[in-house]
Amino acid sequence: QVQLVESGGGSVQAGGSLRLSCVASAYTGSMNCMGWFRQAPGNEREEVAAIYTHSGSTLYADSVKGRFTISQDSAKNTVYQQMNSLQPEDTAMYYCAADSKSGYCWASDLGDYAYWGQGTQVTVSS
Repeated sequence: QVQLVESGGGSVQAGGSLRLSCVASAYTGSMNCMGWFRQAPGNEREEVAAIYTHSGSTLYADSVKGRFTISQDSAKNTVYQQMNSLQPEDTAMYYCAADSKSGYCWASDLGDYAYWGQGTQVTVSS
């Protein structure tokens, strides 16, 4: 069982930045994918960024492309998400997930990912 702990959320004004961190209890290189998801009240959980841990290749949702950057530090078993130019519509609980069962980091179903963190809240005010 792998534990994931997110941190770095908070409240910012529109245009501001935050960096989320996700620390895994296991070596991230032993997992094929790490992803960041978000869920706003009344909305489904959606994937916003993912990284193939072996190649470093990244994927992004169109809504965050060019503003969010996912990265990893395998030595620290940590994945980051740098979020710039935040907008009120980015307000959500952000979750880290690890290890895709399908081997494809862009999940077609939330069940694709084996491990989940508890989430960190991001609130963006206008």
